[in-house]
Amino acid sequence: MTTQLVPPEWAWEFHGHQCPFIPIGYRMGKLAMQHLGAEHEADHGFFIFPELGEGHPQTCMMDGMQIATGATYGKLLISKTFYGKLAATFYHPKKGAVRFSLKSEFVDAMGKFEFFVYRKKGIEPSQIPLPVRQEVIHWVNEQPDEAMYKVEARPDFKYTPLKGSFNKSKCSVCGEYVFERYIRIKDGQPMCIPCSGFTESRLDVLKGMQ
Repeated sequence: MTTQLVPPEWAWEFHGHQCPFIPIGYRMGKLAMQHLGAEHEADHGFFIFPELGEGHPQTCMMDGMQIATGATYGKLLISKTFYGKLAATFYHPKKGAVRFSLKSEFVDAMGKFEFFVYRKKGIEPSQIPLPVRQEVIHWVNEQPDEAMYKVEARPDFKYTPLKGSFNKSKCSVCGEYVFERYIRIKDGQPMCIPCSGFTESRLDVLKGMQ
């Protein structure tokens, strides 16, 4: 069965190249919305927590998820957990949460395509011959949903997003505006993080997620 959940043509231009992980992430996002009964997010009410990390090429999935759902980095609706896994939790405050992960059998089968021979040599996707790219993309689109994804309800998952604020102050050193959450006080003066010399933890990104 060939899926109808394929990315729009503009998705390739947005992402920059054709690869199998855009349609994988796109379909995952669409199926998650269907599972939760959620609509494409226009504002700030649908969240994604991909378990991907850094230093592996499968992170292209996240662009597919954003395109499918409207839960984008720019709207602060997507935050990585850095677990290094091919999975994501999708959350709507009124509809609950669901986790989608790629089945290992699917990943193993996909890894046999010539596309990955090129990638393991360090060749960028845009430089791989188009027929090689299209071969694996076509195969992905032919796979049934149940062959690709493991789906798990997460009834106990909760997330409290940070409250938005327009409040800001000028840094007493560089004179640039700093939003209040990021103002640091040094010698009694408000400063931005770089001018203050303070270091921050990226774990703060996940504050509120349980």
